[in-house]
Amino acid sequence: MSGLRACPFRIIKGDITKVKVDAIVNPANSWMIMGGGVAGAIRRAGGQIIESEARKYAPVPVGEAVVTSAGKLSCKYVIHAPTMERPAMRTTIDKVKAAVRAALRAADNVRVNSVAFPGMGTGVGGLDPHRAALAMVETIAEELPRLNNVKEVVLVAFDDRLYEAFVKAVLNTVSECRGRNLY
Repeated sequence: MSGLRACPFRIIKGDITKVKVDAIVNPANSWMIMGGGVAGAIRRAGGQIIESEARKYAPVPVGEAVVTSAGKLSCKYVIHAPTMERPAMRTTIDKVKAAVRAALRAADNVRVNSVAFPGMGTGVGGLDPHRAALAMVETIAEELPRLNNVKEVVLVAFDDRLYEAFVKAVLNTVSECRGRNLY
């Protein structure tokens, strides 16, 4: 966690498809089927083109990520990072960590400065928001010093419980963020 010079996190409660960033992350399944949850919301807001582009890469193993255009969304890219092999499957903390790592590396490869993450694995994946948030924040804090382009990570919570989990995870994990306004 050393190497961070300023707090790279911003935490908001809202709709990830409306966040002003360069790229948003889709906690995908390996088959790139964007039916429900965050994936479904991204497809509905950005258009079928996002799923069509992503499906060309399937199957994508957990621990890898692919980048597509963002269709009608205001961001430039959607980064599809599988947290599960099949749609609506339960996931694990280790798979969330692998997906977060892959998403950050993909974001850096396409030279984006800002990327937004939803609660990876906290929907159909079935993970406790606090455990998932902590795993995400720890992984992001470990990876950011190794990246050349990503400077800001926006954690987007769809409800109060996930929002509180993100805030607690950042404040307890990243010393550069203590005492900062994360909102």
